Amino acid sequence: MPNQDRDAQGHIKGQAPDRWRTLFVVAISQLMLVLDSSIMNIAIPKAQVALDISDANRQWIITAYTLAFGSLLLLGGRIGDYVGRKKIFIIGLLGFAAASSLGGFATNQGMLYGSRALQGVFGALLAPAALSIISQTFTVPAERAKAFGVFGAISGGGAAIGLIVGGTLTEFASWRWCLGVNAPIAIIAGILALKFVHESKAEGDNSYDIPGVITATLGLFSLTYGFNEAATKGWSSTQTISFFIAAAVLLVAFVVIESKVSNPLMPLRVIKDRNRGGSYLGSLVVGAGLFSMFLFLGLYLQKILGFSPLKSGFAFLPFTAGIIIFAGIASQLLPKFGPKPLMVPGLVAAGIGLLLLTRITPETSYATHVVPSLLIMSSGMALVFIPLTSTSLHGISGHDTGVASAMVNTSQQIGGSLGTALLNTVAATAATSYVVANKVAQSDPVGNAFAATHGFTTAFKFSAALLFTGAVVLFFFINIGKDSLVETEGAGMH
Repeated sequence: MPNQDRDAQGHIKGQAPDRWRTLFVVAISQLMLVLDSSIMNIAIPKAQVALDISDANRQWIITAYTLAFGSLLLLGGRIGDYVGRKKIFIIGLLGFAAASSLGGFATNQGMLYGSRALQGVFGALLAPAALSIISQTFTVPAERAKAFGVFGAISGGGAAIGLIVGGTLTEFASWRWCLGVNAPIAIIAGILALKFVHESKAEGDNSYDIPGVITATLGLFSLTYGFNEAATKGWSSTQTISFFIAAAVLLVAFVVIESKVSNPLMPLRVIKDRNRGGSYLGSLVVGAGLFSMFLFLGLYLQKILGFSPLKSGFAFLPFTAGIIIFAGIASQLLPKFGPKPLMVPGLVAAGIGLLLLTRITPETSYATHVVPSLLIMSSGMALVFIPLTSTSLHGISGHDTGVASAMVNTSQQIGGSLGTALLNTVAATAATSYVVANKVAQSDPVGNAFAATHGFTTAFKFSAALLFTGAVVLFFFINIGKDSLVETEGAGMH
């Protein structure tokens, strides 16, 4: 930007000279968090045998983490704002390393579940702080777009990398290393953060909104747990309905409290802005829709096509490659065209990619029916991830950066939980209907393979519908033009 004021060394004023090193450190932490979300999926069968965990209880290996992470994100964002984002970032890293190590040495299921919950607690501190640090460090729109491009590429492609790493460690080392691998990564990132990450915190009133903390944490816990119960016990179970009712009451109470208190945990101004509010809603819908691709395609590759866990992980490489390549393109296009012209076509393309997956059968091949879909989906999602992160934090004041960053993660987390419960139910119902309609015997492996695949393809149709819905939401909510992005991006980022 030629008209930017520069200091004696030629650096743009307000820009940290070592900001790209800061981004590298934050990228390491984000990769660790994203890897952890998928790496344990591969480790579950071996961990289940080693610790004598029943089929009914194995879900807690994932759920213990998601419950703690999802319910504490808003609080984690506010703590980072008030205590200092660098300080909380480092505490989050070291705590995550310790919790991961504890899980790697688990001698029983209770110890494993406890360590996973602790990972969620420290992850809820780490994730909002990481995004806030990027937002505070990069104040020039073109550079911020590149930084969010890196962040988005890691967020989008990291899950597939996690499947590969998880498969490799489980197959050639031990499932325990799927947890233990986090410790050295977190420690290295923590040491680098001491040198390259600059401290920032919210100015003004830093008092905590205790009623807001209680109602938000319990409300998000009830909502996340309700989705989990729906996935395992059904939508009509008394327990599922009870948690949803509790979540509704608590979250309504939270909104009322936030409108009354002087220094709210989640100021309503953060979500009332149409661009930020639309971004969070879009993020929730996209999280719900996209989750099924990893979940059901992974099951299809392993259970129907007979891929090993490692081969299944490598099978997602085209998605990772597409995300990384198109994330670079998206970061170049964002300052030139603005977010909407990228996000809406991107979601439509991703939806079309998901619809192409509905053509799979037990007799189709990976190369002809899966690879093209993965490439189309990844190119579309890369055009969504980068602008969506930017619009989620557009025009936010320094006082609210942490909580706005937390909302990005919270909406994705709740969306993923919703997607798991909803689409699991859709797939199971469709598979059962196929069995009944075609009179498939329990002893017929071919018929049951077709039934299971029918369940997956039905879920893909619903997922595609969710992505198309997300495109409509973003089309009507997002109104930031490229000029507005350049003029106001970074306002209040001091």
